[in-house]
Amino acid sequence: MQWQFFPSRTVALYMGKLFLTRSFAVLALLVLVLQTLDLLGESGNVLAYKGNGDAQLWHYVMLRLPQIIARFLPFAVLLGTLITLATLNQNSEVIAMKAAGLSAHQILAPLIVVAIGIAGISFVFNDRIVSPSTAALDAWSGVDYGPIPTDSGIKTNAWVRDGNNLINAGIIAGRAKATQLRNITIFNRIDNTLISIIQAPRAHFDAQAGKGWVIEDAQQFDVTRGTGKPIGTIRFGPDIRPDQFTLAKVDADGLTANELGAAIADLKDAGRPTSALEGSMWHKFSGPLSAVLMPLLGSVAAFGLARSGKLFIRAVIGMALGFTYFVADNFALAMGNLGAYPPFMAAWAPFLLFLLVGETVLIRTEE
Repeated sequence: MQWQFFPSRTVALYMGKLFLTRSFAVLALLVLVLQTLDLLGESGNVLAYKGNGDAQLWHYVMLRLPQIIARFLPFAVLLGTLITLATLNQNSEVIAMKAAGLSAHQILAPLIVVAIGIAGISFVFNDRIVSPSTAALDAWSGVDYGPIPTDSGIKTNAWVRDGNNLINAGIIAGRAKATQLRNITIFNRIDNTLISIIQAPRAHFDAQAGKGWVIEDAQQFDVTRGTGKPIGTIRFGPDIRPDQFTLAKVDADGLTANELGAAIADLKDAGRPTSALEGSMWHKFSGPLSAVLMPLLGSVAAFGLARSGKLFIRAVIGMALGFTYFVADNFALAMGNLGAYPPFMAAWAPFLLFLLVGETVLIRTEE
């Protein structure tokens, strides 16, 4: 029995390279197929806006591609693990390594180190590329794939209640007194009966007065009479604070870790519940680490005699363990969003549970 954590340098590099190339080959295949299917399903909506063409379709692909990569990277790592270990087992290379005195953990060590590197790259990729592209795609789809808003920090489709009236802002940009609204619709109601609808392309917070909003180029539709008329510049919502729009809809997927942390702090200051967002915040760290679990959960495909005819069954078991983790992870995150699980538990419990499961299976069957 060797006591080094890794096998020889040559074997470690060979296994790490084999695992890395298999994983990214599977990822490329998954992304190609899924991006094609997604584009076929959404291209009609993109082209429905007058003037959109091939350039807009390619722009949609560039915004959607990072989301698909981030979502299916753990699946690709799982399948890459199974392909790598099953190939090594089929060629009796695992038997040779065990005959040389290597333990199961030493055989898996190069794969786990590569998976840690993939997890680190995944976190940076999600934070720097996926989050901004998600926010931009949501904003673009919010205006039916029309001209993309150029404002930074944009949010879409926020609803705010002002007494008996309802206000919808299609796009919200800026923070605090610099908040700008676009595509505003005000539903004026009396005793829950809709009286009139006011629509306007823009509105801004009245920073000089310190409260209320100024709406420009407004059009009013009288529901009772069925007539409309321009009413120009008006004021509304003297009691509506800017954070009621900016914090009305916080999309954790469209924010980086720092931005989400700032939004959570703002919500806490405003006395809003933050449990669901805190769970999403923790999941930004635990999610990429799921790649580290895949070599452990798929390790059952590496051991056992290939000639026994059970290699396929072992690969299926490894795949089942990996997919069960993804189901448990999504379930725990959903329970966290509902408030049934504490945020930390919702994000980390599946990872820690399947880490123990994988170690238990490996130790009891191979060590």
